Amino acid sequence: MQAPLPPIDFKAELNDEQYAAVTSEPGPALVLAGAGSGKTRTLTYRVAYLLHQGVQPYEILLLTFTNKASREMLERVEELTGINGRQLWGGTFHSIAQRILRVHGDLVGLQRNYTILDQGEAEAILKNVIQTIDSKFIKTKNNPKPKVVADMISYARNTCREPREEADERYPFLDGMADKVDKFYKAYKQAKLDQQVVDYDDLLEYFLKLLREQAEIREQYQARFKHILVDEFQDTNRLQSDIVDQLAGHHQVMAVGDDAQCIYTWRGADFDNIMQFEVRHPGAEVHKIETNYRSSPEILGFANAVLASQPSGLGFSKELRAIKPSRERPYFVPVMDTRGQAKFIIERIEGLVDEGRNLSDIAILYRAHFQAMDLQMELTRLKIDYQITSGVRFFEQAHIKDFTAQLRFASNPADVSAFARFTCLLPKVGPKTAERIHKFTRERAAKLEKNFCDVLVSPEVLKKVPADAKEEWPSLAETIREVSAALTERAPEEIIQLALDGWYSSYIREIYPNWTDRADDLQSLVSFANRFETMEELLAQLVLLASESNERSPEEQQNCLRLTTIHQAKGLEFPVVFVIGLADGTFPLKRTIDAGDLEEERRLFYVAVTRAEEELYMSYPMLNNQGNQVMRLNPSRFIQEIDPSRYETLRVAPTRRY
Repeated sequence: MQAPLPPIDFKAELNDEQYAAVTSEPGPALVLAGAGSGKTRTLTYRVAYLLHQGVQPYEILLLTFTNKASREMLERVEELTGINGRQLWGGTFHSIAQRILRVHGDLVGLQRNYTILDQGEAEAILKNVIQTIDSKFIKTKNNPKPKVVADMISYARNTCREPREEADERYPFLDGMADKVDKFYKAYKQAKLDQQVVDYDDLLEYFLKLLREQAEIREQYQARFKHILVDEFQDTNRLQSDIVDQLAGHHQVMAVGDDAQCIYTWRGADFDNIMQFEVRHPGAEVHKIETNYRSSPEILGFANAVLASQPSGLGFSKELRAIKPSRERPYFVPVMDTRGQAKFIIERIEGLVDEGRNLSDIAILYRAHFQAMDLQMELTRLKIDYQITSGVRFFEQAHIKDFTAQLRFASNPADVSAFARFTCLLPKVGPKTAERIHKFTRERAAKLEKNFCDVLVSPEVLKKVPADAKEEWPSLAETIREVSAALTERAPEEIIQLALDGWYSSYIREIYPNWTDRADDLQSLVSFANRFETMEELLAQLVLLASESNERSPEEQQNCLRLTTIHQAKGLEFPVVFVIGLADGTFPLKRTIDAGDLEEERRLFYVAVTRAEEELYMSYPMLNNQGNQVMRLNPSRFIQEIDPSRYETLRVAPTRRY
């Protein structure tokens, strides 16, 4: 018999909104927990409340998006109730799926000893399948590489579409691509089944198949899990919401989330899941938790105004209310350009430190990685310690280093390591092959008394290139030759643009699923190059910046400035937040404006401003310097929509004249 639980005064420990959700009657419930409103507290107290009502631990299923979230919630439940968290069924959708498939997988064709593939292993099987079906596919220029095909198939599966539809949408200009991807997908599926291995998407698909096709199993788990709680419901994809629907046939389900923070549709999250919850679970109670414990009233007033600009009926209406005392209004800061932006931010950071802030109190958020390039350079120059939590530093990224290697080599053909860096991107070219090609070209150039880069495009050199790389070699070699020839005649920004228009731009399209983000990063190097007189200066700076490390010990992180994309900042909070690049075309990004994805961009802006606890600065670069062109930028439409009384415009002196 279970020991009596320690008493909890739910009324005293929760606010009225949280208490209403936590103590709601069994049945379907949608809890709309606004930013900073105590979502995790509400969920954990709901579990504790159910246990206090006599529900057995094993009758509760808690579904989360990360193992960390699951672990933290179960630990908190243990603290509150004394019941070991392992007695509850808590975990990510994938972990719960694999646990149930270990027992019943044979009903959908899986033996109990099936193994789970990591991403690299799954891609290796797919690559092998592609080569077996069409040996020329991977080698053919313009065709997506296996990693991109894998990403396309995975996105289709998570959104419950056929991979052929996704291929048709992404590659309408490549004849027969949809049919090929369809064949690859079917063969990939069979190959995994033959080997009794599964990828991450299989776990969800097989679990859903089991619940849909095996009524006895479905009813068994519906009877077992009398209460289902789902965290971050706005981030669920179609597969996950269908799994919830199958398990919650009894409608004893509580979904917790915030439609205003749905920012992952590009990863497969379905905004309709949270919006249609009441349709899928009739009679659902909707609880709004709008008391915010994070931000000042002025920041929340601004955040509420961001949501109020949504087209009517698109999201649930909500109004965050502050508990914290009043402070200054958010600041909107027009600056001359991205260098002026960096100068303003650093001066303000120095002021904040003088006022007693730690660097770790401050975060700088941006829509895309390249927007923080100038800031990173200036922080490095001034030796202000910072950490990037959304990946490596800008100049450390693989595509920046690959591209820089081409410039380095065109400038100095004796640089064998730079030559190996980009030639090894071609199939079947390793370091030794690269060295052999370099040696042959060098000797041939000396014999003919010609420039190395001119000889690189010759038929003799092409003969030394492995067969699999022969198709791409002429384009690569011609790009290097053109860049080399331009070094003495053109300005650095023109040389960068010339290199960008060459081989590497088509290479990244085939190799990276997120090639558009990488193309934006590379394009930003044009305006970066504009500030240098010579390529020697530019290359020296690129190499120095690329040698910076982003690794920090826990002690160093204690007083370290945080730079991150907004997507990576979700769930975090900081006393002081800077949101940079607030010009139309950079936030919202131009391609999202063109694609009509404005509402997700607006939600992303809402997530950005609600990270701030006490001070919020939003900077707007008025000019964009692209090569010899200076373009005037408009303030972000998300700022223009808001009543100016909600913020204070801060004027800063320009850094230089144009």
